[in-house]
Order: sequence, then structure tokens, then C-alpha cells
Amino acid sequence: MAERSFVKEVEKLRLGAGETFHGEGILAITKALLQSGVGYVGGYQGAPISHLMDVLADAQDILGELGVHYEASASEATATAMLAASVHYPIRGACAFKSAVGLNVASDALANLASGGVTGGALIIVGEDYGEGSSIMQERSHPFAMKSQVWLLDPRANLPSIVQAVEDGFELSEASNTPVMLMVRIRSCHVSGSFETKDNRRPAMTVADALESPRRDTNRIVLPPASFLHEKEKVEKRLPQAVEFIRSRKINEFFGPETGKAGIILQGGMYNAVIRALQRVGLADVYGETDVPLYVLNAVYPLVDDEVIAFCDDKDSVLIVEEGQPNYLEQAIASMMHKAGLETRILGKEMLPMAGEYTGQVMLDGISAYLRAHAPQLLPAQILAPNAAGDNALAADLAKVVPGRPPGFCTGCPERPIFAATKLIEQELGPHHIASDIGCHLFSIMPPFELGATTMGYGLGPASASAFNAPDAKRRSISFVGDGGFWHNGLTSSIGNAVFNQNDGVIVVVDNYYSAATGGQDILSSRADNRSKSTQHPITDAVKGMGVKWIRHIDRTYDVNKVRAALRDALTTEEKGPKVIVASSECMLNRQRREKPLAAKAIAGGERVVKPRFGVDEDVCTGDHACMRLSGCPSLSVKTLDDPLRDDPVAAIDHSCVGCGNCGEVADAAVLCPSFYRADVVHNPGRWDRFMDGVRRGVTHFLQSRREKRRLTFVEA
Repeated sequence: MAERSFVKEVEKLRLGAGETFHGEGILAITKALLQSGVGYVGGYQGAPISHLMDVLADAQDILGELGVHYEASASEATATAMLAASVHYPIRGACAFKSAVGLNVASDALANLASGGVTGGALIIVGEDYGEGSSIMQERSHPFAMKSQVWLLDPRANLPSIVQAVEDGFELSEASNTPVMLMVRIRSCHVSGSFETKDNRRPAMTVADALESPRRDTNRIVLPPASFLHEKEKVEKRLPQAVEFIRSRKINEFFGPETGKAGIILQGGMYNAVIRALQRVGLADVYGETDVPLYVLNAVYPLVDDEVIAFCDDKDSVLIVEEGQPNYLEQAIASMMHKAGLETRILGKEMLPMAGEYTGQVMLDGISAYLRAHAPQLLPAQILAPNAAGDNALAADLAKVVPGRPPGFCTGCPERPIFAATKLIEQELGPHHIASDIGCHLFSIMPPFELGATTMGYGLGPASASAFNAPDAKRRSISFVGDGGFWHNGLTSSIGNAVFNQNDGVIVVVDNYYSAATGGQDILSSRADNRSKSTQHPITDAVKGMGVKWIRHIDRTYDVNKVRAALRDALTTEEKGPKVIVASSECMLNRQRREKPLAAKAIAGGERVVKPRFGVDEDVCTGDHACMRLSGCPSLSVKTLDDPLRDDPVAAIDHSCVGCGNCGEVADAAVLCPSFYRADVVHNPGRWDRFMDGVRRGVTHFLQSRREKRRLTFVEA
């Protein structure tokens, strides 16, 4: 169950020639694929292209009508290997996944695909997740393209440019027999706009057609000596073909005056930020008309040398706007200037940060500094003033004003009690080495749990603890892997490795029924029925199939005592070999998405619906807040009482509570206090509900009255 449904929006994919499409970048990319005659599409979800996979899943009927095959791939390597269908057959294929982690996983398949080359167009759509809002380590897509000699497009972030880049990408791939990477940042994926559509094209050859007429060419298979010939072909044939195509199609764009003493060369994806910075210093208008010459690289690899040299020829200096490090473009262009004997000064990281996201303020500061130093005649007087930095020169440092907001588990998350149980078992048995993994469960490294020492990659949590498999160790390691990571890479790299090497550690598989961290997509072990995919394959069966003997399955993670008992058994048993605990409960976010509309419909229809809520008895709560240190639920907060005898604030549960019961379970398991209570909110109560409510109120009133009579009172004389 994906976090967002595109069932209504995908109908826009049926628009024909001359009509106008309005919508998001993700939908525009899908429409461009269909207009380009794509024959098959695969991919793996992950920001910022998760919604692209969701769109494709919701558009399967439309894809089927056109003869387009779609697969939700098991990993990024699977998705890239799928493009092998374009090696021998003139079929256009595309895949999509998150970068750079996706490209790390896919690099083996990518290298082989690039070596043999393709006959049909092969497009790899990578979601560039670079910057402050990223959920991964910071790397760029650019070096992967250079390493494998794959051409890299980075279009301007508007719908017509993105759609054109998809169409150009397929044609560039076919013209040079080389896969092409299309890089889209988060702003490109979610930018809104419009473009004039074309008719969708049925592929000239479908994958079904290809199966009827199998082809093979030994020269395209990556084996010696062909692999050496592939390398020569890349440099001597494919690279010149790509450069000529980029030049002839005018994929790179020029804006502003034809001549000038200063200019800017920029990645296409940086165009909007550059134009905005120039607007703020008075050198561009809202339509993109600029007084500073711009050379926009919609194709950042390969570069077209004569275009770069022609742009720089009459300029004293040129600023290179290249987000991230290393500065590949700056180095390449400086080398071109040297070889051409030009004295144009190439500037880049002197004016802009070496690394990090080029936000609006960063871009404004860097471009202002460059123009102030190298083209002061272009700038208005107020911008030339000392220390002037545009509109936000006096803005406060937000980091000093806005409190930090570290990532954490959602309200009611079924993974929270797993880590509460882990904290409790460490209190009992002492600290352990704990290896974390990519996924929602990685939030356990943050307060209040502060568990986990490393994270090495998706599905590699147990693998990262494999070095601690010491035969003389007196304490076992604990490692975590999510169900998404388990099916992605963990089954072989972590579980299989542990079995083969007789690892004696404890492995906890966190099973929340979905690939929750990437948007709630279904996976092999999902409990839901999926009309086009095979689900409901238990993780425990896969673990047994790999040879694990010691397995425990917990089907309700909110039972903290049960989770703690399983961990205790795993850490203390005399049995050798890997100990695997599969801890299962449905992702609360997806559960709420599924249940809330049904409950609202039932209540509106007059049906009886019971919703559990939890609260804290203020008179019983001691105010030591131990419950929060073992839970960390966002709905569990503090409240200051009016009672002058109670100095410390007590625990309180706010309106965001979803009734999971974790707070009470933790309080019970940790033997804290009995202050938590459950209250059932009944919508559309029946006669029996009303009768029992009256009885309860009567008993409560009787007991309260009785207590009041016994209370000592003082009467003023």
C-alpha cells in the first residue's frame, strides 16, 4: 500500500497530440516514456523517485493497453540488469531508482550493460538525493556515468525540459549504442507545470515479440576479447557519436547576451536557483531573461568541447555552478581552457561551497560574490555595498532560532517496542554490540533509545556484525534488518552469510508488512492481496530455507514482555549458529491510511465503531518520566499541573494518540507505574452501550460521593 495513490492522476497519461498536460514532474516523466514508445519499465522505490514507481504501479492498465511491460524490481541491480532486453533487440527500456545508493547497488549491472552497449534505447532515471534533506550518505551520480562511460543528462527543472530530456535520452542512447542516465532532483520530481502532449506510442517491438524471434550477437557479450574491444568502441566510436548528437540537437542551451566579460556555466538542474539569484540582484526577470550570459549543461557528460570554448572565448572569467564534490565540471573545463590556450579564468568552488546543497541563499551569496569581484559594472549600487548579500542579508541564523528536529518513529510505530525491549534486555544482561541497518528502524540510533553502532547498507545490518563472530566471545552481537532490506539484499548477504559462516549472533528481522521507509510499497512478505504481484510469502520460511535452525516469530511487537523474552532466549541459549527473531506488526502509518477511511465511512453510515485511546492518571503519575525514556512516542508528552504540591510535570498523552498501547506495555514491562489507562471511544453507541455507560457513571458518582463524605474539611469559625 503506497503512501499516495495516483489512480485519478494517471488518467492524464491518456492525453493525445495537441492537448495540455498539467501536473507533477513524476507524472510528466511517465507520460514522456509512453510518448517515446517505451517497451518495458522497471525500478526500485526510493526518494525522490518513489512516486514514479507508485505512478507506474497505478498505471498498469494503461501500460498494458500499449503493450508496455512493467516490473517492480527486487533491487536496483535487478532493475538495471532488466535493461539487457535492449542489448540485442530494438526495444526502448527504462528503469528508475534512487541515487547514489541505487547506483552503488546497480554498478555491476551498469558496468556490463555499458560495456556491451545497447541496440534499443536504454534510459536509467536516477533520483539525485543530494542535500540537507537527504536520507543517505552524500554522493553524486556523476562519477558513475564517467566510470562506465554512460551519458548523463541533467535537465532544467520544468516540465517541457524534463519531457524533452526523456525523448532526447532515448534517441541519444540509440545514436551512440550507449545507456543514458537521466538525473532528476527532488525539485524536478515534484515541480508542477504544463506541457503540450503527444500521442502515446506502442513500441515497435514488444518484449513478447522479441521472445518470438530470439537474437544474439557474440560481440555484445562481455567476455574477453570482446570486453577490450568494447572499451575501444566506447572511446573511439560511441563518445564522438554522443558528442555530435548533443551538439546537433542543441541539448545544451544558451541564455542571455551573446557576448560579455563574465558568464556562468551551470548544471541544468541548477538553472532555477541561478535565475532566482540573478533576479534578486536585479540581473534577470521572472521570465528568465538575463543580463549575464548562461551556458546551461542539460548534458553534463560528455561535454561538448567546442561549445564550452566558444562560450568562454571572449570572457575574462566564468563561474562554474556545480553542486557537490569533487568538482568534475570545473576540472574538465579548466583543462579545456589550458589546452585551447585561453586565458579565461575558471572559478567555481572559490565562490561557492566545496560541498553541500546549493540552496537559494547559498546560490545568492556565491553569485553575488562572483559578480561583485569580476563584473561589478553589471550590479546595482545597493548590491555593490559592503557585505550586501541580497534580500536575506539581515536574516537570523535559523539554526539559532529553530530547535533541531531529528528523525524519529511515527506515533504508534510497531518498531518502537522492539527497541524498548532491547533497552530493557541491556539493563538486564549488559550492553551489546548492536549493528543497525537502513530503514525506519535506523531511528533507534536517536534518543531515547540510542542503540546501534553502524549502518553499512540496505540489508547489510547482520553482515556488518559478521566480524564479531569470534569463537572465544562470551557475548553475542545483535543486528537488525528490515523486511524491505531483507528481500533487497539481506537474505543472501546477511542471513546466508551468517549460516555459511556459523555466525553465533542474534538477528532481528523487523517486519512491518511493507517497504515502509520508501513509501509503503508491497514486498514479498506483505500480508495484503496485490492484484499484480505475489505477496504473503513468510520471512520465516525464507530464513528456514537458508538453513537457520533457531527461529522465533513474534506476530505482535507491542507485547514488550514477549519481545524481551525472545531476545533473552537468543542471547543466552546454548545452541550455536545464527539466532533469528522475526518481529512482525503492521506499519502504523499504512494501517491508519487503510483503516481511517473505512472507519469514517462506517461512522457516517451509522455503524457502531470503537476507537481505543490511552491516557495518564495525573493523580497516580509520579513524574519521573521513565515511560518516555523507554518509549519516545510523539504523543507522549509532559503536562504541568495546577496543584502547588506537584512541582514536577506529569506525563500526558495528546490527541495524536492512535491507541497502539505501547506506552502502557512499556510501563508494565519495565515495572514503572500503573498510571496508564485505556478508554474506548464508542461512535454510534447502541442500547447496551448507553446502559453500561449509565451504570459506570452511577458507580463512579457513588464512589466519588463516598470519598467526599470521608474527606476532612475545615469550617471557618
